[in-house]
Amino acid sequence: MQQFFVEDTQVGREFITITGADVNHIKHALRMKTGEKIRVSSKSGADYFCVITELAEHFVQADILKEEAASTELSGKIYLFQGIPKGTRMEFVIEKAVELGVYEIIPVDMKYCVVKLDKKKEAARISRWQKLAEAAAKQSKRSRIPNIHSVLSFQEAFAYASQCDICLLPYENAKGMQTAKEALQSIKKGNSISVMIGPEGGFSEEEISIAKDSMQMISLGRRILRTDTAGIAILSMLMLKFEMEEDA
Repeated sequence: MQQFFVEDTQVGREFITITGADVNHIKHALRMKTGEKIRVSSKSGADYFCVITELAEHFVQADILKEEAASTELSGKIYLFQGIPKGTRMEFVIEKAVELGVYEIIPVDMKYCVVKLDKKKEAARISRWQKLAEAAAKQSKRSRIPNIHSVLSFQEAFAYASQCDICLLPYENAKGMQTAKEALQSIKKGNSISVMIGPEGGFSEEEISIAKDSMQMISLGRRILRTDTAGIAILSMLMLKFEMEEDA
């Protein structure tokens, strides 16, 4: 079943009006017809099962069959602070992080980042990343589209991350998986979690010095993980933790 996202104002009592680029996607790319069922989520997180009843030039009308009570979102909010990697690795991170339930992704310009985004090109890059997040959210049947934040410096990112209930920093010098086990055990339903991931070159001594007193340094195992693997590893652990809390 195809997934679409709409603004709250597009949701009526009996039907939902889909507009914008999704209209062409439904009509021409997917070649959907009236009578086909779709899943629609509003920006406020409500989920609906609908049936397409009208395919007009500038809109698609879908009658609401029922509103789902169960959301596909995690019970806690995970903020992924990702040191900007080179090439297409950021795109990979965004896609997989969205599938794993991340709430927001914050690109961070750290000292040892290989890539330094030109401010003139940053807006276009963020826009592209946001579209990737939307596509991944549709594919994985999310109830909301995670936000891609503007690029922050490490100090700006650290200040933002510190507002979360629990702040995690996977670090190659952290000793033993006990650090990760204790961190996961401390997480409760509804907590907000920040995860700080270093770039290809790792964290600088200055960055670790800033973070060490208020972020939990955890190990992800005895192997050194690439930057685009580390975030996925810890997000998988957090997803499992929150899902198990929901099922308990």
